[in-house]
Amino acid sequence: MIWQNQIMDIERLRSILTEVAEHARPIEAALAELRNFPYGDLEFARIDHHRELRTAVPEVVFGQGKTPEQIAAIVVHMVKEGERAIVTLASTEAVSAVEAVCADVRFFESARIISVGKFPTVPADGPFVAVVSAGTSDIPFAEEAAVTAELLGTRVQRIYDVGVAGIHRLLDQRELLWEASTVIAVAGMEGALATVIGGMVASPVVALPTSVGYGASFEGLAALLAMLNSCAPGVAVVNIDNGFGAGVFAYQIINGNT
Repeated sequence: MIWQNQIMDIERLRSILTEVAEHARPIEAALAELRNFPYGDLEFARIDHHRELRTAVPEVVFGQGKTPEQIAAIVVHMVKEGERAIVTLASTEAVSAVEAVCADVRFFESARIISVGKFPTVPADGPFVAVVSAGTSDIPFAEEAAVTAELLGTRVQRIYDVGVAGIHRLLDQRELLWEASTVIAVAGMEGALATVIGGMVASPVVALPTSVGYGASFEGLAALLAMLNSCAPGVAVVNIDNGFGAGVFAYQIINGNT
């Protein structure tokens, strides 16, 4: 499944070129409309408008380290050119700045994601991603993965607080796990959840290590290394706390061949 906005961009380009070929649009007018097609230059940011055409996933604003004013300016530009924008690791100050200049703003507080504009409708049935967290403290990273996948048009089922310290909680969800097209396993501490799930399901497992845990977990490094060393085949690992990357990867697994 190609994301709907990718089709819109292709059709927009086709329409412009057709109008030029038919002498219905002056060349200068076409150039003016296409001036930001490669990327938009805001001096402090160069926004890649072609990324969605190449990858079916648009450029997303990484909120951490940017001022609220910078984020708002980037979002305004993205919405003007592509009708939507996503900001990850967004602060409440960034939310206020974006709300001041844009309409149709949603803030997913637990996921720390801002979305602006209209996004694909999530199917009510069919393939889905199971997002599984080991603990309640892992939920913010799980939600970043889940919301990212949903904004890309992917159905998500959430299974939270089912870590291996009480493995009966996970086993109670095995029927749902078996039905999933892919599973995102979110865990800190020793990161054992991904290996356990990898030994239970036939679908690919995306392991998401988190920085949750006491001192010897080294802010997620222990979970990362444990997941990389998983003895279960079919487990791929993203970086520590990278819920966005996990959500995109799961989306690509489900939709990459359709």
